[in-house]
Amino acid sequence: MNSRYDGAVDALATRIVDHDGVAIVVLTGEVDMATEADPLAGAIAAVQRASAGLVIDLNAVTFFGSSGINLLVAARQHARLMGVPFAVVADQPTVLKPLAITGMDACLALFPSVPDALAGIRAQPSVPPQSRR
Repeated sequence: MNSRYDGAVDALATRIVDHDGVAIVVLTGEVDMATEADPLAGAIAAVQRASAGLVIDLNAVTFFGSSGINLLVAARQHARLMGVPFAVVADQPTVLKPLAITGMDACLALFPSVPDALAGIRAQPSVPPQSRR
């Protein structure tokens, strides 16, 4: 949050961009309990439309805690169920530090930029959707 609390919740903007079949979910602002539902819904909808991959771009995120980690875990799980390659873009301590502390940095395909993530996704082998048991 801001260093000065004035009762207002900082907004989180979500924008979804298609890049040759790869959905890029760009988040700008703070990812917290009050804001996580919208980007998660956007990411899940993007997975259902994007057969080539899903990238979550966190480079413009200003606050990232457990809610952000939960968002990534849920989006990655949904992508895996749908057989869609998944990557995360993050190059700043605001996001990288919580991921490292929780060990999630070892569980996610992390890239410093969108072009790197797109190249990483395109290099991943095609995975069939997992059946729900």
